[in-house]
Amino acid sequence: MSRIGKAPITIPAGVDVQIATDGGVTVKGPKGTLSRRFQPDMAFVIQDGVLTVQRPTDSKTHRALHGLTRSLVSNMVTGVSTGYKKVLEIEGVGFRATKDGKKLVLSLGFSHLVPIEPLEGIDFEVGQDNATRRPVITINGIDKEVVGQQAAVIRKMKPPEPYKGKGIRYQGEIVRRKAGKSGKAGGKGGGKGKK
Repeated sequence: MSRIGKAPITIPAGVDVQIATDGGVTVKGPKGTLSRRFQPDMAFVIQDGVLTVQRPTDSKTHRALHGLTRSLVSNMVTGVSTGYKKVLEIEGVGFRATKDGKKLVLSLGFSHLVPIEPLEGIDFEVGQDNATRRPVITINGIDKEVVGQQAAVIRKMKPPEPYKGKGIRYQGEIVRRKAGKSGKAGGKGGGKGKK
């Protein structure tokens, strides 16, 4: 048995899981509702507030789907009960983020501001990290995939560069730094100089 696939999913209080005959799963909770259709071969069993996923055979396809299905359902349960969030840090002089209604507006050293429309179910928060004093963007949502996608779209606007580290990075992300070019001391070298 798959170690991930056979792990039970505890359904928290206030969360309702509905299983359809065609493989559809709908999860309702305090944060919202998520629906997804899975491979109909996978069986879902709810007993005493615990959901388990069962596979019909030990074929390679069913073994692969077993763990995947269980992880996706678990993410749905977590999303509607507690939600997901990603935090991005902005590093660079004059770089900042503001909110305009639901939109996020970034100032990243370009000649123009960069507006970003939120994906469905996404909410932005803009603030400052108390420890580093850097501007931070918090992305909140109930769908783990959508939260990750939105974070990737924002980071892509100005990925951190390796020399000064300026740009947008995930909180806790380590950016490999490179040493800059070092000029020759004293200006004396073998090259021809201008007269």
